[in-house]
Amino acid sequence: MSRNKKYLAIYHDLVNKIQTNVWTKDSLLPSENELTEMYHTSRETIRKSLNLLAQNGYIQKVRGKGSVVIDFDKFSFPVSGIVSYTELVEELGLSSRTIVNHLGYTKSQEARRVLDASQEEKVWTVTRIREISGEKVILDKDYFNEQYVPLLSREICENSIYHYIENKLDLVISFAQKEIVVEDPTEEDRELLDLDGYSNVVVIRSLVYLDDTTLFQYTESRHRPDKFRFVDFARRVKK
Repeated sequence: MSRNKKYLAIYHDLVNKIQTNVWTKDSLLPSENELTEMYHTSRETIRKSLNLLAQNGYIQKVRGKGSVVIDFDKFSFPVSGIVSYTELVEELGLSSRTIVNHLGYTKSQEARRVLDASQEEKVWTVTRIREISGEKVILDKDYFNEQYVPLLSREICENSIYHYIENKLDLVISFAQKEIVVEDPTEEDRELLDLDGYSNVVVIRSLVYLDDTTLFQYTESRHRPDKFRFVDFARRVKK
């Protein structure tokens, strides 16, 4: 068997073992040396197989630990839709807690620029830590133009801002433009999230508009990479 075919054969065998719970979620795969002996192959071939497992969402390589098996049924975050965190955790039945870390007006020129706020308009921000099953895995940083959404209370921010906007302010949230990138964690990420051993975070930046096309919110949602799958639905249109 050629080297190229061998790493694929090993990959498929590892996938089968993960799917049949030979190695359960959150468990460690054998070390590279152990896998090299197990499959009678080179370390380079094993690394190619492990890289493919990581790319396809079966494992997360954690510095100092090894390859951790990810729950393949991990939480799916819709990319195309606009779903509040509160709505999502209720739908998935998650044990979750929201911690408001900061709430108040901001002088951030970047946030003002993105929201296209005039000199007279105030922009406020809320930073919220999302804790799921006892682990702090999401940091949400939201910026609002006060002309459209007034500074809200901590209690409202601990629950659902969107629920308040739609049901109390009677505004219609219509669409969003989103960007998804992978970045190195910031000092703030490492301070506020449980990132021990993780070398990157998945960041979703969104511009959110009302039904009259008014831009009212800019949000930056920073996720620990092992807990989430970002999903979309695409339909091909014949040209």
